[in-house]
Amino acid sequence: MHYFIKTFGCQSNSSDSERIAGDFQARGYTEAKTWQQTDELVVNTCAVRERAEQRARGFLNNVVKYFAGHELKRPKVILTGCMTHHGQDRLFKMLPMVDEVLPINEVGFNQAAVRKDPRHAWIPISVGCNSFCTFCIVPYSRGREKSRPMADILAEVKNLAGTGYTEITLLGMNVNSWGLEKVGIGFRKLLMNPDRQFTRGDLPPNQSQYLKLQGLPPFVKLLRLISRIDGIQTIRFMTSNPWDFHDELIAEIAANPKIDRYIHLPVQSGSDRILKLMNRGYTRAVYLRLIRKLRVQVKDVVIGTDLIVGFPSETLADFAATVDLAKQAQWQVAFVAQYSPRPGTAAWRLYPDDVSPQEKKRRWRILDDLINKSNLYRRPKIVS
Repeated sequence: MHYFIKTFGCQSNSSDSERIAGDFQARGYTEAKTWQQTDELVVNTCAVRERAEQRARGFLNNVVKYFAGHELKRPKVILTGCMTHHGQDRLFKMLPMVDEVLPINEVGFNQAAVRKDPRHAWIPISVGCNSFCTFCIVPYSRGREKSRPMADILAEVKNLAGTGYTEITLLGMNVNSWGLEKVGIGFRKLLMNPDRQFTRGDLPPNQSQYLKLQGLPPFVKLLRLISRIDGIQTIRFMTSNPWDFHDELIAEIAANPKIDRYIHLPVQSGSDRILKLMNRGYTRAVYLRLIRKLRVQVKDVVIGTDLIVGFPSETLADFAATVDLAKQAQWQVAFVAQYSPRPGTAAWRLYPDDVSPQEKKRRWRILDDLINKSNLYRRPKIVS
């Protein structure tokens, strides 16, 4: 029996696919060279933007057409990843070619991941998210944030180092909060209840969903212990949130030569009004202070970010504030997205999508040209 995994989306999805492959191989399956030659086809989806879902749907439609045209038996199609937030019943109606839906939060660590890179490894340190940014589907697709036990993480890294791995990237929706998350938050149920009316004031602040920091941040402790493992030469991590990028973490980056100098620090907007509507938990002034601390203390730091243009009600003045922030922050790279409503999110429930597609594209081009194509700042090396 053969399996094939088609992966869309971010590094977390790539890491999940490696672990899904481990489960298949533990059951005696062999990886197929192409999806046309497989018995079981896993489609690991992304739903962060509408275009990402369209790519997965387009791929599945091509699968159906291929096997119908060649009069071959179609493989079993298993869908997983962030599109599972739609729920099984809706997915089976949307995508009738899907035979099974595997919730992404059920992808565990019971088998060793199957990695193809012999030097670099993705290491998930947490799953899920508690932040509830209004535009983001991740808390609904991946569930509540849960940290992996330190002993499990260290054991995995030690095993990798013993087999020749020298570089690792620690993954989480918010790595800074590793070891601090609270559990049992019921806000998702509030949002997913179509009969429940709620307002912007019902959104929980990000900081309220984590334990109050006492002493050294747990994530810094984890970084120090991983750094002591023989063989590990480079440690990267993503993604970080600005509202809990602690001073102790900055100091550790500055003092620890094993920690890579590329820091991915999403801001999403340079407008305080839009940041509040997004429920991001900080202001542009707070973000700029953090950037300046990093540049002062970590002399060779390289900083990248995520930006969204065309968020509901974003005015020309709001966008101008983002352009101004880009000039002040001097990011070396930015992943710029055009806002698309994600069904089930707070923004989808609360805010009309009132910026035209043409204007979104215009704003996207301005930021992409300014940050990514101007060559004003040194580009980072990013592990893909």
